[in-house]
Amino acid sequence: MIRIEVLKRAMVPIDVKDYDALIAALLPAVREAGRLEMAHFNNGVSFEQKADRTPVTVADKEAEAIILAALARIAPEVPVVAEEEIAAGKVCHYARRFFLVDALDGTRLFIRRKPEFSINVGYVEDGRTKFGLIYLPPSERLFVTRPDGAYEAHMPIAGDVQFAALRFKRLTTRKPDPNALVAFNSRGAGAASSGLLALLKVHDAKPIGSSMKFCLIAAGEGDLYARFGETCEWDTAAGQAILEAAGGSVTTLDGAPLTYGHYDRAFRNPHFVAWARQPLWRGAVAELPSVGA
Repeated sequence: MIRIEVLKRAMVPIDVKDYDALIAALLPAVREAGRLEMAHFNNGVSFEQKADRTPVTVADKEAEAIILAALARIAPEVPVVAEEEIAAGKVCHYARRFFLVDALDGTRLFIRRKPEFSINVGYVEDGRTKFGLIYLPPSERLFVTRPDGAYEAHMPIAGDVQFAALRFKRLTTRKPDPNALVAFNSRGAGAASSGLLALLKVHDAKPIGSSMKFCLIAAGEGDLYARFGETCEWDTAAGQAILEAAGGSVTTLDGAPLTYGHYDRAFRNPHFVAWARQPLWRGAVAELPSVGA
């Protein structure tokens, strides 16, 4: 049962630029959404296709409702762009600041019972991602931006552990070794992504789903993630904020930072690469096969 009304009553409006207060206020809803997702994950779930032919489950919709209810109470004056609301036809207009929500990132893997999905909440201001929270329900790993950097904590999905009781570990990206690069790939990586990894002479390419890839690079477990397939801003905002706070960067193919609030292109991202530090490669797009695919 979704306890949205209970969660609403437990929250009061906060200053969204106080990241610790924002994390603390979001945690009850994030944990509740995680519990719901794990219940569906363990018991099986049916799905349907959206207009763009991507799958959506009951868990996607119910988890999003929980997160949106929390944000409405925490920050009623800040607009929210959420994946399933957009898919259902919600029209968003320009806003200088807004939240981006993907309450169940990795739906295809979720349906296939692969534990590679996440809850993503990002905050954007003037086109740049400023705050990120990503929770991985299967592993109970919580990644966040705080005032002085990026952090990880273990947050049990059961019980009611408060923010003050979490043991946060600061994250720092590792310095890439050009002779032993580790990349994280989407499970559906295409020829262009593979081409970039070949150009960089990547030693090990690991297929992983959802925004976990950003988190693992931020935690010093890898060096890059190249994405040439379609993604939307709610897929990347939280992960980019966390990775940048840990010392990394996320750039388009010409080396410019990935930016947000592109209502004119329905929040779709251009091709991008997430790096543990600064870009190791720029340009030479013509050398990559099927970049426009």
